[in-house]
Amino acid sequence: MKRRADLHTVKDMHAVRSVEVVNLLDRMYAAGGFMAKSLSEVARVLVAMTRDSRCTKFLSFPAAPVATGLRGVLVEMVNEGLVDVIVTASGTLDHDVARTYADYYHGDFQMDDRRLHREGYHRLGNLLLPLDNYGPLIERKVQPFLSRLYSGGRKSLSSRELCRELGEVLDSNDSLLCAASRKNVPVFVPGIMDGAVGSQLWLFAQQHRDFRIDVIQDQNDLSDLVYGSKRTGAVIIGGGISKHHVLWWNLFKGG
Repeated sequence: MKRRADLHTVKDMHAVRSVEVVNLLDRMYAAGGFMAKSLSEVARVLVAMTRDSRCTKFLSFPAAPVATGLRGVLVEMVNEGLVDVIVTASGTLDHDVARTYADYYHGDFQMDDRRLHREGYHRLGNLLLPLDNYGPLIERKVQPFLSRLYSGGRKSLSSRELCRELGEVLDSNDSLLCAASRKNVPVFVPGIMDGAVGSQLWLFAQQHRDFRIDVIQDQNDLSDLVYGSKRTGAVIIGGGISKHHVLWWNLFKGG
């Protein structure tokens, strides 16, 4: 497929330490108005969480941020020790795998989807994903990965174990799963089947009938993490199953 000449590649962004940002947040708090003060309060809660060595810090987000440059910020949060547990959606695996090996591009919400399909692109909001950079690429990478695990005797994995193994294989400084694997940050995907990687799991199981994804083990691990924590806190980006799962498990401990 010939790529459009006018496309700009999606680049991961990286946080920069800035006194100006800290001062701005302080001024927003002093301003006292609506969302400005709320944003400053969020920053103060996050600082308190990171300074509390007995607080287990959850991070939840849907898949979309990983398709964008925000992935770089999430990676830095993991690398800087700001995260102890990640709960996310299946699409996070899709985009992390795809963007490790290929590029996504800037697009527009108003683009003609039928024309884009003829030209060989998916549209994800205002991003463009070449068809070959998504489904086919994920299949080429995930099927051999699963075969190696299976041949090594791994016939049952939780989503946490799957993400750790996948992160080790990706072996890229830009990869969120790789960063989590290196930092021993567990990644849970409660809706593991709801994505391209999930479809690859299903396809693999068609030829390997004793292959299983053990979602009960995920729940056991989450239970141990929550009840084994003195305190818990969470940074929640967006909503959906990721947000709900973090709130759900922490409700058992009293919120």
